[in-house]
Amino acid sequence: MSTPATAVTAHLLDELLSVALEAAREAGALLRDGRPADLGVAATKSSSIDVVTEMDIAAERLITASIGRARPDDGVLGEEGASSEGVSGVRWVIDPLDGTVNYLYGLPSWAVSIAAELDGQALVGVVEAPMRGETCRAVLGGGAFVNDVPAHCRPAPQFSHALVGTGFGYIAERRAAQAEVVRALVPQVRDIRRGGSAAIDLCDVGIGRLDAYYERGLNPWDMAAGALFAREAGALTGGRPGEPASGELTVAAPPGLFEPLQTLLDDLGAWHD
Repeated sequence: MSTPATAVTAHLLDELLSVALEAAREAGALLRDGRPADLGVAATKSSSIDVVTEMDIAAERLITASIGRARPDDGVLGEEGASSEGVSGVRWVIDPLDGTVNYLYGLPSWAVSIAAELDGQALVGVVEAPMRGETCRAVLGGGAFVNDVPAHCRPAPQFSHALVGTGFGYIAERRAAQAEVVRALVPQVRDIRRGGSAAIDLCDVGIGRLDAYYERGLNPWDMAAGALFAREAGALTGGRPGEPASGELTVAAPPGLFEPLQTLLDDLGAWHD
């Protein structure tokens, strides 16, 4: 339950956004400018091709230190292991490098994703994409912006004209199931795109570069900031029909496209392996 100290006020939203922007930009600069030519793999996650780079870990340390200096009473949940409960009711959900494999290979579609939640509701989201020269930011009830320009999702196209983004897991069995969903979906839409960063894909729905996006297997840090951005840009987000976005399934699309896509994905079993 919120306390007076953590009630949602304009001052709190401004403060959280400022902290998120500073941490994201610092981490983005570190990752962009500090990427070593001989970038190595510090550890593995769920499989041998799901890498955790040295820079991934360094970026999370930078972000958590930056947030800790500004708001030491807040909690943190980070992809690379940062975790603290905090006492303020605010929790930061951090992906220091979303699109790690892209980063490892020198591809530009990677981002720093930072969201601030209060009692489980995302209040602020920032997705910093240095190689695109873009800072995507959103505040609950305050709209979505790309480099200070308002962002809006596209109006819903005919289903057959929809450009749909998606992603794949790292475990072979899940990838095989996801491939079957794509096989059934691709003849029914304009085309499918796989960018490699859930945060960027969600922002691209809000910007209008994708009509829709879905994926199974996302973690809170993958979607917290990007999903808020998409919603504030006019899109709907959710999981299976009647359920919120989750690790089972995340769907983002404008009204009119969201509903039939969500139903079709549910019928195709996109929510299970």
